Amino acid sequence: MAEEHELDLVEVAPTATPPVCRIMDFGKFRYEKERRERKAKKQQKIVEVKEIRLRPKTDDHHLGFKVRDARKWIADGMKVRIQIRFRGREVTHADIGLDRLKEIIEEMKDVAVVEQAPNLEGYNLTAVLAPIPDKKK
Repeated sequence: MAEEHELDLVEVAPTATPPVCRIMDFGKFRYEKERRERKAKKQQKIVEVKEIRLRPKTDDHHLGFKVRDARKWIADGMKVRIQIRFRGREVTHADIGLDRLKEIIEEMKDVAVVEQAPNLEGYNLTAVLAPIPDKKK
């Protein structure tokens, strides 16, 4: 029957009992499948993570620039990792850095949610902010 219609006999479900076959144009079927996969790949949303690095002694003026950049990135749909780096014995006063980080998070509360809470790893205090989901906006 497949040769009569100049089509291919394609085994659709080889594990079924009995195996299921279809008469179709296999080249067209493969093309359609690849097209669907390309379309799905194009519609995927790739989330980029931007990073802001600060020190506990960073003054408010420079902090304003960093927060402004973070707001812009979050508005563009990116995540922002805020990292406060301690040097030497500064790490013994991690509470100063934590207060600074909480201050930044509070400032950005209207556009972002905390995805990863502040976490001290070695000499780095890190938190990740993500855009507020559309449902909550």
